[in-house]
Amino acid sequence: MYSLTVRDHIMIAHSFRGEIFGPAQRVHGATYLVDACFQRAELDADGLVVDIGLASDTLKAVLAEFNFRNLDDEPALQGRNTTTEFMARVIFDRMAAAIRDGRLGAGGQGLQHLKITLHESHIAWASYEGAL
Repeated sequence: MYSLTVRDHIMIAHSFRGEIFGPAQRVHGATYLVDACFQRAELDADGLVVDIGLASDTLKAVLAEFNFRNLDDEPALQGRNTTTEFMARVIFDRMAAAIRDGRLGAGGQGLQHLKITLHESHIAWASYEGAL
């Protein structure tokens, strides 16, 4: 399986509900490094997994929906603890939709698998991955 990974980042604010979160129940900020790893069994006719420019631009556009926002105020996320794990799935779903919509060009149609990883710090990160 071939893979290509692009990286960007977002800066968000949020709070959590539940005693398990301790002081994180209060509003706090996070800066996530976000990796999007695209995979396919065979390279396309140009020898690519996917166009790196389109992949980077699409990730940036998806992340712009959350960047510099308080996730507690986002209607689509209401009533959810926007944990790192949860947000990895949200970003996965939006990237998968962008791929289906053709935003990665013709090469994007041959992609088979996507993995989104949010790096919360240098010692902790979470991912969501699945077939496309």
